Amino acid sequence: MPRIDVHQHLIPPTYRSLLDERGLTAGGWPTPNWDPDSAIAMMDRRSITTGVLSLSAPGVHFGSDAAARKLAREVNDYHAELVKDRPDRFGQFAVLTLPDIEGALTEATYALDELNADGVVVLSNVHGRYLGDKAFEPLWAELDSRSAVVFIHPTEPPIEMLPGLPSPVLDYPFDTTRTALHMTVNGVMSRYTRMKVILSHAGGFLPYAAHRFVGAAPFNPGTTPEGILTDLQRFYFDTALSSTPSALPSLLAFASPGHILFGSDYPFAPESMGATFDTWLDTYHDWQPGQRDAVNHENAETLFARLRK
Repeated sequence: MPRIDVHQHLIPPTYRSLLDERGLTAGGWPTPNWDPDSAIAMMDRRSITTGVLSLSAPGVHFGSDAAARKLAREVNDYHAELVKDRPDRFGQFAVLTLPDIEGALTEATYALDELNADGVVVLSNVHGRYLGDKAFEPLWAELDSRSAVVFIHPTEPPIEMLPGLPSPVLDYPFDTTRTALHMTVNGVMSRYTRMKVILSHAGGFLPYAAHRFVGAAPFNPGTTPEGILTDLQRFYFDTALSSTPSALPSLLAFASPGHILFGSDYPFAPESMGATFDTWLDTYHDWQPGQRDAVNHENAETLFARLRK
């Protein structure tokens, strides 16, 4: 069964060298090996026709604004060349320079207009500032005006990591949930309805706890329980590391029709681990007619017109 993978990562060689020099990781998770040929071989083995690639945490802003702008441009240009060479196999979520808003607007315009990127990627929090913060309004307004696809990838929350529990294991689902609810109660999802926002890893525990979150309404003037639920269901969700027999029923019960997309999280999720989640997805016993095809590729084809057959 063909799949379009909206949660797959690239690690450009110069970016990898920079991380290693500075001792930076994705929340304590070792940086894996990656190259385009190995990624294509993995996709062939797992029936993935196209992987829409993104940069994972820690992103590009861990120095000055100027350094972040330079690194973002290098990464995005490298990424665009991959897509240019193999448009059938790779897509591009362009990395931005948050918290540098001016740089992020410039890079989003460049990536979407000049590189024809499929969308942009932002991290779930930016040096402790979550995505519902009013400082990010100019970026949301610009992306909404373009009906852009926005991929939110988690990063370390501004709390101490527990010993023996790297952030991708424990904290990433929490941080995704936290930023999604923050965007919702601060009106981002109700004001900017043309952009399409994808949450990693089935939205963390958002589908499971969504009806609990309506309790935020009394503390946020202008919101209602019904409005919170409606806006939470505007999000799209990928299945990366989240298609288990316990998680998938909750996701299917909550997500709006057409809002679930296949994700692998390769190479940070080793192929052997990802294959287990593929099996759970394939063998789920309660698919409705046509639903599995929609999750595997049809919903992504709706979001990304160029990937339609």
